[in-house]
Amino acid sequence: MAFFPKPAEGSWTEHWPDLGTEPVDYTDSIDPEQWRLEQQAIFRKCWLNVGRVEKLPKKGSYFTREMPSAGVGTSVIIVRDTDNEVRAFYNMCRHRGNKLVWNDYPGEEVSGTCRQFTCKYHAWRYSLKGDLTFVQQEGEFFDLDKADYGLVPVRCEVWEGFIFINFDDAAEPLIDYLGDFAKGLEGYPFHEMTETYSYRAEVNSNWKLFIDAFVEFYHAPILHMKQAVKEEADKLAGYGFEALAYDIKGRHSMVSSWGGMSPPKDPNMVKPIERVLHSGLFGPWDRPKIKGILPEELPPAVNPSRHHAWGQDSFEFFPNFTLLLWAPGWYLTYHYWPTGVDTHIFECTLYFVPATNTRERLAHEMAAVTFKEYAFQDANTLEATQTMINTRVVKDFPLCDQEILLRHLHKTAWDYVNAYKKEKGLTNGSDNGKASTTASEKDAINV
Repeated sequence: MAFFPKPAEGSWTEHWPDLGTEPVDYTDSIDPEQWRLEQQAIFRKCWLNVGRVEKLPKKGSYFTREMPSAGVGTSVIIVRDTDNEVRAFYNMCRHRGNKLVWNDYPGEEVSGTCRQFTCKYHAWRYSLKGDLTFVQQEGEFFDLDKADYGLVPVRCEVWEGFIFINFDDAAEPLIDYLGDFAKGLEGYPFHEMTETYSYRAEVNSNWKLFIDAFVEFYHAPILHMKQAVKEEADKLAGYGFEALAYDIKGRHSMVSSWGGMSPPKDPNMVKPIERVLHSGLFGPWDRPKIKGILPEELPPAVNPSRHHAWGQDSFEFFPNFTLLLWAPGWYLTYHYWPTGVDTHIFECTLYFVPATNTRERLAHEMAAVTFKEYAFQDANTLEATQTMINTRVVKDFPLCDQEILLRHLHKTAWDYVNAYKKEKGLTNGSDNGKASTTASEKDAINV
């Protein structure tokens, strides 16, 4: 197993001096007022990924997303209309505000296909483009113009098959928001990888803490040592781990790593079941037969160090979307949906080129099960962390050179909140993001 030193020019952190090297303040992960500000400043202002176009395979296909991060009770319908355009609307009837699309339980997300949306309460109907088309006993209303009562739209744009929404009508276009990383990923064969495996968990920690766990590998040799056979785990625990590259572009970041043990050079490095199924944590050993995944075919943003042992890149699109590409030709996504200052919903979806036989299907399932265990090993520490930082005994924590992306994440969150407070006149003379909000200012937070 190879280990790679820091770049010859020095540490990772010194490439971004504005992030500093001092301990990082974690008040943003324990303060309820900060969480309420993040709802308005971040989750109602930034582009949020809600899925892929494969979830809308034909005209009339739709799904709903519950969006507690963007305000209590917020729900959105995403639909492919009759012109094949992907649209999004608030999931609310214009008559009396009933949730428009739901089945037996109004809090559960649903999906399906329809020709129109019909409210369960009074049967008002809406076209797939959001127009109000029918009002039950329309003559009973007073000067009602149906053209004035269509569904309220939510901005919706698509990049490389990924559907994003934004609750801010004045937000910049999606492609500009995603920036250079997205441009550098264009052309990757996401559309070929349509066999999916998903899981979710309700986690009792701040949403940023789980991202913290995925943007550094400092913990990997210790926390994940049982993922490898003992001999390999002992090597990692003894020598540590270093990523191949880190990069930061504006609000977004990425980390590139080795991890191409698929297949491993020595089958004895992995567990017997992995040898039988030709699959494991790093994915199936047999590459799918598609274009765009060989080293010479990869888009420029992938494997930026051009290292021969490259295994995976993790792109962190602020605020809560992780896109992780693996060398064997598959990818996964993470989403972190805050539900409170110290709670969030974690979602993971793995994407493979559809299996053509039973062996390939079992290899995919083995990778999915193994990675689920790997991710929940990270999650296992979060509630313990949250419990202790909630005590406020310590609020500033030292970070090492490999934890550069943690510095960036927390600074970016502070920057968004501070900009919002300045816009709303909520600042009280401090620019470091740590000033408290006064009682009179709290009423303006939800404006």
